[in-house]
Parts: sequence; structure tokens; C-alpha cells
Amino acid sequence: MRAESDASADSRPAVSVVIPMHNEQGAVPDLVKGICDAASDLPEFEIIAVDDGSTDGTYEALKAMQADCPQLRILQHKTAGGQSAAVHSGVKAARADICCTLDGDGQNPPAELPKIWAPLVSGGDASVGLVAGQRVGRKDTASKKLASRFANALRGWMLKDGTRDTGCGFKAFRTQAFLDLPFFNHMHRYLPALFKAYGWNVALVDVAHQQRMTGQSKYTNFGRAIVGIWDLFGVVWLTRRAKSVSATEANRP
Repeated sequence: MRAESDASADSRPAVSVVIPMHNEQGAVPDLVKGICDAASDLPEFEIIAVDDGSTDGTYEALKAMQADCPQLRILQHKTAGGQSAAVHSGVKAARADICCTLDGDGQNPPAELPKIWAPLVSGGDASVGLVAGQRVGRKDTASKKLASRFANALRGWMLKDGTRDTGCGFKAFRTQAFLDLPFFNHMHRYLPALFKAYGWNVALVDVAHQQRMTGQSKYTNFGRAIVGIWDLFGVVWLTRRAKSVSATEANRP
């Protein structure tokens, strides 16, 4: 972990890492340290942890980490708004042109982060707006993996987004492109389809997965399925109604 920033306080970070967190007190130290280690090769970075109405000691654990990690910023929702709301708040506060997200429970190993942001940080293809992680060797229960497989198959059939795993917390995207998308709860599960509908290409990257560090899942399979059905039909409507043209300004004579 770097004890101090390598650049001046006025410089813009290369990447803003956004972490939505709800009752993840036990995961905070290793997660923050892991992100700092993964980002050590960047000229500058920031971590934006969004405490989404936690009722445990998540906020206090984050505050304690700021002494060792000056790149850590903390946002707080007084009441829980959900993962998409936390991500959206974090991205709105981001100072970098590129944001990267991972789950706050520790199941997304921070060491995988450079694989996610590399296609955007290195320049590369300017048509790519989103890099989406695809979990390999998932460390979830059999019932959760089965439910996820069914949901992904149904989503893929209806949206044709070409993505096998939209539930992975690892995402990297162009900050303004994300903010240009229509916001709705649970939108984080549909980012590949939304980015494609708004004219961006999507890159897919295989990433590792590990056991949850702390806490318990915020969703049940049944609850996720019920909400997902309504969301899916809504996203189909949104992607079919998305603006399909962009304007260029004429040069002055």
C-alpha cells in the first residue's frame, strides 16, 4: 500500500475504483489494501467506497483505512438504496475519465483489476465503452450458480448482448458514457446491453472468483428472479428506444 499519493492533489486520477458496500465491515481492510496494491503501477488513482446504509461498522472500518490509504474517499447513503444506486453515486463523484467497479464482499479479487481497466487505460480501441468481467470457477452455492445460469441464458436470448455473466461485479467503463445511460435500480446487471444500445462496443475479460470474505448475500434466488423479470422487459424496451444518432459540429469557415 502506498503511504502517500505520487502526484499532486490537483492531478486527476487515471482510474476511479468504485466499491458499493452494505454491511461488509470484515472485508474492508483486505479489500482496500488489495486495490492499492493492484493500482500501484498507475500514475494516480482513487478509491470511492460507497457505504450504502450499513448497520454494522463498515463506515468506521473505512474511516480507519484512510490513514494508510489517502486515495480512499468515502461516500455514505443514510439508508440502503441498493447496489446500482451506490455505484451511480460513486461514479457521479469520480474524478477520473475511467471508472472500475468490484463487489464489496471480497469475492472479486482486487489483483484482477488491471485486467479490467487495461483496455481503457492503455488507449486501445476508442469504440470500447465497457469492459465486463466474466467469472471463471465461481465460488457460489450450486443453487445460486444454477439460478444465475438460467437468468443469463434468458437475458442473453432476449437482449442479444453476447455476455455470459452480467452479474460479475468487475466492470470498467468510460465515466461519462455510464452517466449518459438512463438510471434505474438493478441497472448494473444490464450494462453490456445498455452500452451496446447507446453505440459502444463491449470487451469481455475472464476473471477469477473467490469465497465471500464476510457477511451474506443481499439477494435470494427467488427475489432476484422476481425483480429480474420486470427489469428484463424494461431493458428490452429501453434498448429498442435508445438514441441511435450523434451530432458533429461543423467547422467554421
